[in-house]
Amino acid sequence: MDASQGLEQAASLLREHDVHFVDLQFVDVVGAVKSVTVPASDPVIALSQPAWVDGSSLEGAARFAETDMYLRPDVSTLAIMPNGDGRPVARVMCDVLTPNGEPFLADPRQVLRRAQAVARQHHLSYQVTPEIEFFLCHRDDRGALHLVPNDAAGYFDKPIGRCAKVVDEIMAAARVVGVRIATAHHEIAPSQYEIDLQMGDALEVADAIVTLKSVARHIASKHDLQATFMPKPFLGYAGSGMHTHQVLSNAHTGHNALDEAGQEYDLSKLGRHFIAGQLAHARGMCAILAPLANSYKRLIHAYEAPVYITWARINHAALLRVPQGVSGKANASTLELRCLDCGANPYLAFAVMLRAGLDGIETAADPPAPVEEHLHDLARSRLEEMGVAMLPTSLEEALQELEWDPIVRDALGPEVYDTFTAAKMLEWNEYRRQLTTWEIERYRDI
Repeated sequence: MDASQGLEQAASLLREHDVHFVDLQFVDVVGAVKSVTVPASDPVIALSQPAWVDGSSLEGAARFAETDMYLRPDVSTLAIMPNGDGRPVARVMCDVLTPNGEPFLADPRQVLRRAQAVARQHHLSYQVTPEIEFFLCHRDDRGALHLVPNDAAGYFDKPIGRCAKVVDEIMAAARVVGVRIATAHHEIAPSQYEIDLQMGDALEVADAIVTLKSVARHIASKHDLQATFMPKPFLGYAGSGMHTHQVLSNAHTGHNALDEAGQEYDLSKLGRHFIAGQLAHARGMCAILAPLANSYKRLIHAYEAPVYITWARINHAALLRVPQGVSGKANASTLELRCLDCGANPYLAFAVMLRAGLDGIETAADPPAPVEEHLHDLARSRLEEMGVAMLPTSLEEALQELEWDPIVRDALGPEVYDTFTAAKMLEWNEYRRQLTTWEIERYRDI
């Protein structure tokens, strides 16, 4: 389908649903969704006429450049969003362009497209499927979050009651707006759920993550609940991650390039190189994949959260797993990276994951031996003898590792790197200034 046909089909959808307004959405460097609303009285104009924005709005908290940019709607992402008041509103994801029509280098969608272009040079395409975990909570008058008391279900239990109905409604609404859902289930903690998206092109899946989170928040609020994707909102319970399964495919044949029957874990040599690249750059990627100060409350020795930079098949504490596929099924191999959480900007996350793995392919790197045993009880000296490194333990440490990793920095580009690190250092310094109840109760009588 050419661009004019796509535009006309999108315009017809707006007319069919009697849409009066269209939200032109884009995502800034730190992952916040931004929006410009335009009238849809002429649907073709609404979806094709440039909408001018301040380019510094893509820089999150670190605003230091005022530059005019404009939005170009990607009409393939057009969706009629749940609104709740009976008036349909459409949403379309946009690319951000410079005044002369060039891609804006600080646009996260462009960062992912650049990484995909590198993959195409290797005749590869990159697909992902994320596992999106979140809590449904009550918020009290002071803004504190509380678990829903009547949701005591556990891991893979069949939930009943209010939260289960809300999750069903979230999935139904997400499907209507084009989010392709594979499965959903109750997670380990009370009021904690997981929705898994279907495997798809990394850019399309990144768009779907942004949409699903928006839909979940909207549906939850209709029921006087809050959907929180915070990595570690509750002490003593499992955190929420976004484990992501990855596939590399031959761009011409569609064959899963990770597969090779008869090899260890049925994993091809290319797949092993890709693993080696991601392990080598794990510390450098971590600030992008786990970008919140709170992220490092989840990445600790508990609840199978990854701490060590290892890979395995069975060991769920490993950073990267090669899950066992269905016996005899071809094209089944995936690589599951487990340190991500939903605080990540999915466009940047998938871009650095792809470039890190491709670096392993380009250098023909071999991964260390897989580690199937648990390492939590081993002394640090023994881990060093084994050559096992650890993920960063704080956002500050992760930002230092990002600074030292040229491959990850190149994947982001200097504009995004500078903007992201400036915003995150502001966040880290603000976090360091906070006093917690734990500190006061622990130290006040010293």
